[in-house]
Amino acid sequence: MGKTYIDTVKYMVKANFEVDGIIEKPDIVGALFGQTEGLLGDDLDFRELQKNGRLGRIEVDTQVKGGKTFGQIYVPSSLDMVETSILAASLEIVDRVGPCEARITVEKIEDSRSVKRKQLLDRARSLLKNLVVEELPESKQLTELVRDELKVAEVSTYGEDKLSCGPMLTQSESIVVVEGRADVINLLKNGIKNVVAVGGANVGKSIAKICNEKEVTVFLDGDRGGDIILKELMAVADIDYVARAPAGKEVEELARKEIIQCLRKRIPGEQAVNGQKRGGGQVDERQSDRFPQRSQRPPVEMQRQQPMQRQAMQLPSRPMMAEQPTVNTPSRMPMRQQEQFQAAPALQPRVVVSDSPPALLSALKELEGSLKARLLGSSFEVIAEVPIRDIMKALTDTEGVKAVVLDGIVTQRLVDLCEQKKAEYLVGVRAGTIMRKPSGTKIIVAE
Repeated sequence: MGKTYIDTVKYMVKANFEVDGIIEKPDIVGALFGQTEGLLGDDLDFRELQKNGRLGRIEVDTQVKGGKTFGQIYVPSSLDMVETSILAASLEIVDRVGPCEARITVEKIEDSRSVKRKQLLDRARSLLKNLVVEELPESKQLTELVRDELKVAEVSTYGEDKLSCGPMLTQSESIVVVEGRADVINLLKNGIKNVVAVGGANVGKSIAKICNEKEVTVFLDGDRGGDIILKELMAVADIDYVARAPAGKEVEELARKEIIQCLRKRIPGEQAVNGQKRGGGQVDERQSDRFPQRSQRPPVEMQRQQPMQRQAMQLPSRPMMAEQPTVNTPSRMPMRQQEQFQAAPALQPRVVVSDSPPALLSALKELEGSLKARLLGSSFEVIAEVPIRDIMKALTDTEGVKAVVLDGIVTQRLVDLCEQKKAEYLVGVRAGTIMRKPSGTKIIVAE
């Protein structure tokens, strides 16, 4: 549609027409002017209104089909709605265009201002969305930036070596030792303020002094550099616990949840040293929950050739509790595996076999080599059988468990959970490091 030649178009009259013949656009416009002339007086005459700029240019769209002409008529108006309605009705009195009969029907009168209102509302919604999505997070980021700067401002120094530390280092009875300043800042951001940095592989006098005065947890990166720093610290200071970041990660990269998990899984310092001597690499308590393959366990071929009941007759003769565990065929055990048994702490689980229900030993025999675990009920019926990696979740979600039988290692975490769930028996292939004896749970191992 072309230019209307008026400043403001308030309404647009849209009409359809049908002419019994082939005509041109000027014929339609001429018929409108000719047949409405003098019909409504000078005030509403089409020509006068166009001269005064109250009506815009009349546009006509035509198409010819079957010897007839069809199309639409568009009349832009700046009159009020009453006058525009009268003009629209006057279009329908036109019944001939030239020699041909014609029929004109007004389809609608469109308020152009409603279209503008719709455009305005759509734009307002778009602006509001941009404000909520883009502008508000910037203010949140500003808050986080100020909070982070506050945490950095809390970093102070300790001792003659000017080590980076948190504000609660000297007041707290226990401390966390990390590798560098970035690790200190990350722990401060996550609410841990009794932290101090070693400041490099060379351990100074300041860190050695404070480590000998307080309970110390060393929190190191999960790489080779962490192993080196741990050796240096062990040589000059008394280390109580060791925590490690996941393999390949650094402490400064960890989120709050990961930091808490790593600190909860800390292990005693002596155990960390023994682990390094055996493997020469990173020690992580989580490895005790990932049960090794059968090839990594002490050879027990002679025991496996006998029924489980015959093993029950042999095992009570082995030393318990106070002495280090041994196996029936020490001459066939590699020296490296003997060192693993000798390195275990003196506190060992109770090995109760003679009075153990045969159903438990039978279940352990059935699970041999499967790396699975069974939860048994009050009559030793099978409640659930799951992979070992899912045993903690399954036991947590299951009620009425009387016994847990697993083709794997009995760990302290599993012992604690069995005691919490009031399970009477915990049966496994062998026992890991048990730092605390359970009060109501009997531990049975078939080493």
